[in-house]
Amino acid sequence: MHKKLPALLLISVFVVATCGLIYELIAGTLASYLLGDSVTQFSTIIGLYLFSMGIGSWLSKYFDKNILSWFIQIEILVGLVGGFSASILFLVFESIASFRIVLYGLVGLTGILVGLEIPLLMRILQDRFEFKDLVSKVFTFDYIGALLASLIFPLLLIPYLGLVKTAYLFGMLNVAVALIVCVNFKREIKAATYLRNASFVSILILLVGFVYADKITNYSESLTYSDTIIYTKSTPYQRIILTKKNKVLRLFLNGNLQFSSDDEYRYHEALVHPGLQALPNAKHILVMGGGDGLAVREILKYPKVESVTLVDLDHGMTSLFQSNKILLQLNKNSLLSTKVKVINADAFSWVKMQKRQFDFIVIDFPDPSNYAVGKLYTNSFYKLVKGILAPQGLMVVQSTSPYVAPKSFWTVNTTLESVGLKTIPYHNYVPSFGEWGYIMAANPDFKYKKPLAYLKGLKFISKESLNQMLYFPNDMAKIPTEVNKLNNQILVKHFENEWASVL
Repeated sequence: MHKKLPALLLISVFVVATCGLIYELIAGTLASYLLGDSVTQFSTIIGLYLFSMGIGSWLSKYFDKNILSWFIQIEILVGLVGGFSASILFLVFESIASFRIVLYGLVGLTGILVGLEIPLLMRILQDRFEFKDLVSKVFTFDYIGALLASLIFPLLLIPYLGLVKTAYLFGMLNVAVALIVCVNFKREIKAATYLRNASFVSILILLVGFVYADKITNYSESLTYSDTIIYTKSTPYQRIILTKKNKVLRLFLNGNLQFSSDDEYRYHEALVHPGLQALPNAKHILVMGGGDGLAVREILKYPKVESVTLVDLDHGMTSLFQSNKILLQLNKNSLLSTKVKVINADAFSWVKMQKRQFDFIVIDFPDPSNYAVGKLYTNSFYKLVKGILAPQGLMVVQSTSPYVAPKSFWTVNTTLESVGLKTIPYHNYVPSFGEWGYIMAANPDFKYKKPLAYLKGLKFISKESLNQMLYFPNDMAKIPTEVNKLNNQILVKHFENEWASVL
């Protein structure tokens, strides 16, 4: 065996591990973007991928001859399947009903091919190393490659390349390993010329895909969104898409509508003014979520407000609404105000570290469609928030639809009550979303007085409209529910079940 072969093949182990995990992360992330519930998607895909690797390892015993040639061919196949995986999944999502079959089929095929590679490599190297050294070296390179993939995927690849380009890039890396091995060890490989040419062609195809990745992504997303897409960005946390039709802007996060510019004022006026108008002396405001600055826009209409602290996880979101000219017009430059401090952090962790109290707290998180967001609707989180709420302060929580998802809505209410807060639930009709719910909460000795008047210039909120918002008809009436806790996340289950019937 050529003396360079062991070193190159050990490097191949590193590349195989890195690329394999990247493909797995791409599938999980893309599935969470398109299907929601990131915990379920990642759990299912990881389980299927590992199971498929086991099948591949078992199948490797049937490869008896020309193992090096087989390794090169499998490496090419892994590169092509993994490289095109993201594009295929994006393109078929809106085209076929059985999207999950394609998703799991690609994950399973990738897992089988990767599962084949490691045993074949170990058999190629078995005459070069003692067994204990062989196992040690192979698994060391394997685990280091997995660590590298897990670090660079959220920090570098998603923010700067996106899912589709990342898939093509690592597809080319897979095939490049096959090409290097083929060129350096052509004497030990049968059909070396064929394999070398196949590697060149595969890299060229993947390179074309990489160059046209943005167009592929834009085309696939145009199948999903009826309006013209004017901005897209993948951050470590979500896929941001902004669409425009005539003068109407719509923001989507991971495919879910966040606001429509023609009626978002109904949502944000209802979110902010029933509470803040009842606090004439409120000076220090906290907003958690709401990285679009639209809630902050409403808060800044009160001259007595001295400071607004906005805590939003995603820097990609807040920077967009601090720089895009169209969006700056929409939020009235709210995030650029000298009164506003923008903090990009996980709200749960941030609140734990706070000792400062706030007069008014707006909690404007996305709906609890997965466990990562669901933790921000638990009694543990609300207990922390209660600790930074001024004694005569007030907080408000967006709480999904009491009409479509009554169990979800009243679970939020029950959870707030469980930490010793007095609640004031209300609801409002927003054309883009339907009937929507909010819950104000305060310490037990706080006496809420309905505002008799509101700021001039508001489009929707008034004394009369608030009276209607505080009334719950029978089809939205309060129902008994459990407390949403970190260890059960019952709210996520309710939300999934209730919204599944209308989506």
